[in-house]
Amino acid sequence: MGGWAIAVHGGAGVDPNLPLERQEEARQLLTRCLNIGISALRSSLSPIDVVELVIRELESDPLFNSGRGSALTAKGTVEMEASIMDGVGRRCGAVSGLTTVKNPISLARLVMDKSPHSYLAFSGAEEFAKQQGVEMVDNDYFITEDNLGMLKLAKEANSIIFDYRIPLTGSDICEKAADAPPLMMNGLPISVYAQETVGCVVVDGQGRCAAGTSTGGLMNKMSGRIGDSPLIGSGTYACDVCAVSCTGEGEAIIRGTLARDVAAVMEYKGLGLQEAVDFVIERRLDGGGQAGLIAVSSKGEVVCGFNSVGMFRGCATEDGFMEVGIWD
Repeated sequence: MGGWAIAVHGGAGVDPNLPLERQEEARQLLTRCLNIGISALRSSLSPIDVVELVIRELESDPLFNSGRGSALTAKGTVEMEASIMDGVGRRCGAVSGLTTVKNPISLARLVMDKSPHSYLAFSGAEEFAKQQGVEMVDNDYFITEDNLGMLKLAKEANSIIFDYRIPLTGSDICEKAADAPPLMMNGLPISVYAQETVGCVVVDGQGRCAAGTSTGGLMNKMSGRIGDSPLIGSGTYACDVCAVSCTGEGEAIIRGTLARDVAAVMEYKGLGLQEAVDFVIERRLDGGGQAGLIAVSSKGEVVCGFNSVGMFRGCATEDGFMEVGIWD
């Protein structure tokens, strides 16, 4: 085995005009989360525990689109989703439609550990959360002024918005849409594109892998929409050879079963982790889909791959390597 490795992401697809101070805030958060994960791994915490710990930190900070700071539905509410998977035995848990659970990733973990099921959603997930005694908060806790402003812009533009807290006016957003070729999702046009889903993948020194992903979804999304993040095999996957967390255009990730495909080409084609990630990014995103992913292998390798304009990401390995980046 090659020792432990960890990677985190804060979403693929970044507006090239993102202010420098916001770029720095993102780098600082990713660095803090990496250091939390590194300390936990050095303390021999299990990979699944490290994944949950790191994603809880990301969910508690409003900078990215998960937990507090989640994107708003067309109704102005928050509907969050998350999944977690332990490569040991391919155990998994997932949740969708959460409105009052402070840390969705922890409820996904409880679905895996404390229920006979793999996936709970909406009222059923909320009721399970109450039964398990997890921390609950009012929906207002998750809503930020930035996101209220972005929802207003989205409604004025009559569009779904994927945006990294860019301070745009209504006219700015229309000019951006007019100047750029139209982006499509499931055959329908969308406007500004920049996801912020968070995720973490971990392998320990024994080669045990785990992965998790958490998101608030799309700004101005239809109530009830479920993306790739809680879907095992699409947004999240872990097995005995690797662990993967995806981010980007959810509908394209779902169609391509991106996370599982990384493991599949390693298992069936004998590809290494870097080759597998490259293959999936290049060959499995049909219709011009934009996405990214982070992955670790049981050998201690770590890889980040994306075809979008940037991805918020960071990774570290036991031999001292550590990197945090946004652009190519």
